[in-house]
Amino acid sequence: MDNSSPPQQRLNYGTAAVAAAVILITLLGHLGAMGLVGPDEPRYGWIARAMAATGDWVTPRLYGQPWFEKPVLYYWAGAIGFLLHLPAEWALRLPSALAGLAAAWAMGWLAWKHYAAGATRLNDPAVLAPLFFSTTVAAIGFSRAATPDMLFSASIALAMASVATVFRLAGFLRADTAASGSPQAGDRIPLLLWGAFLGLGVLAKGPAAILLAGGAVTLWALCTRNWRPVFRLAHPYAILSFCVIALPWYVLCAIRNPDFVRVFILEQNFERYLTPVFQHRQPFWFFGPITLLALLPWTALLWPIGQQGLRLWRARSWNDSPGLFFSCWALFPVLFFSFSQSKLPSYILPAVPALALLCAAARVRAASRVSEPGSRTSHAMHAAAGLTWVILGLAALIGAHRVPGAASHSILMAAGLSIVGGIGGVAVSFLRERGVVLYSVFLMVFLVEFANLSILPPLDPYVSARWHAQLMHSNLHPDRIFAYHLSRSWTYGLSFYFARELPEWSPSDPDPALVLTTPAGLGEIRHAGRFYGDLEEAYQGILYVPIGPLPR
Repeated sequence: MDNSSPPQQRLNYGTAAVAAAVILITLLGHLGAMGLVGPDEPRYGWIARAMAATGDWVTPRLYGQPWFEKPVLYYWAGAIGFLLHLPAEWALRLPSALAGLAAAWAMGWLAWKHYAAGATRLNDPAVLAPLFFSTTVAAIGFSRAATPDMLFSASIALAMASVATVFRLAGFLRADTAASGSPQAGDRIPLLLWGAFLGLGVLAKGPAAILLAGGAVTLWALCTRNWRPVFRLAHPYAILSFCVIALPWYVLCAIRNPDFVRVFILEQNFERYLTPVFQHRQPFWFFGPITLLALLPWTALLWPIGQQGLRLWRARSWNDSPGLFFSCWALFPVLFFSFSQSKLPSYILPAVPALALLCAAARVRAASRVSEPGSRTSHAMHAAAGLTWVILGLAALIGAHRVPGAASHSILMAAGLSIVGGIGGVAVSFLRERGVVLYSVFLMVFLVEFANLSILPPLDPYVSARWHAQLMHSNLHPDRIFAYHLSRSWTYGLSFYFARELPEWSPSDPDPALVLTTPAGLGEIRHAGRFYGDLEEAYQGILYVPIGPLPR
């Protein structure tokens, strides 16, 4: 193995500035364009806000009661945002956005160490890897989600980078160019970081961090039949840093809450994985198409990744290949959760950073073979990347009619732009093949900004309680506002923005009230003879129903 120093690389400041702008726009731009949505964001937001207000940094509480669905890392991060007096959406989504930035940086650093091609330009994996990751559908979506998923995925990505460093310094993982480290170099800091990042993953979502990281490393050892570097990861430095980061909160929380181990470890982890108790059952192959969708618009690059893997297998030269190592970190989360009896799209998010890194390396490798025989594969790959935009645009056209209000018109416009852009991308792939990547990056940036400015704001009242809470902030009788047969998303959202648990209205309640409900709920209220006054049909998303006193 060549252990010489790597070629001197210079930083192209223009390229770095462009790449940084793209990453910041896609991961950090307009985090408050839409209020908190779904049942998870306002529920996690309530817990984080309560933690900041009460000063209890150990026990997560929802409506005053202990809530052990997830560990504490995300709640800590969100609570800090509230203490800094950030707007609620920024306080709760900024941790995910910063975690996305950390994952993008980790992929760029790994590409620089293992795949660097020379000067820092847009055709260098060290630039493409963070660009690819930050422009995937998965990264854009989850960096804007007030959930622990991106914190967890970034912890796994950083743990992967630490393990790669340990293996490379030990001489068990080569670089595709020149190795950038000596096998004799000390690995104490990477071992400490490995344990620390694994501990952060356990604080973000629990024991799954150990299972995913350990499973990826074990899969690599099985493929290479090399267990020596794996045993190195159990070094006392790694164990110590893991324990310092992860154990204090778990121990304190278990001491203060006798039900913590049963509820969190047994019910929320083992029972969730082994049984469909939480009603998220999906077929075994569910994560196959989810992975393809998560990687858009770079899904076409999976084809050269497969080709490279086949070449390594035929040549039997995969033992010290960085591609095999990163593939194990991409493949194992998909395999592991495919066997789970509870499946949600966010489960395979930890696979996306490694996939983006592999896509960057595959794209550069394919582009370097343009002049070689058989280069049609490279042209076809880039043409497929352009066609991806056409397919996305057609899918948006089909689904636009299901979106209410002015947002549907904006989606139609975005769909048209995507189709035209995709056709342009195919043309670019034949005129100037290397321009397709840059073209796709800027098209994604444009569509993200278009969505933030023209799609999400008009859609907000239909999916988020923020608009409704602002509308009723001056209500003279806030204690007489109730929910009735609303979905969990609306109930949690309204409770968060009202800053109080919104009670469920009962037809036996004798007093006048304002009830927020659905058309079906309105029918029941009419049938009970409690509807009073005029119905504001113009209100969006939910119905505001005035309730009269119970007839005597």
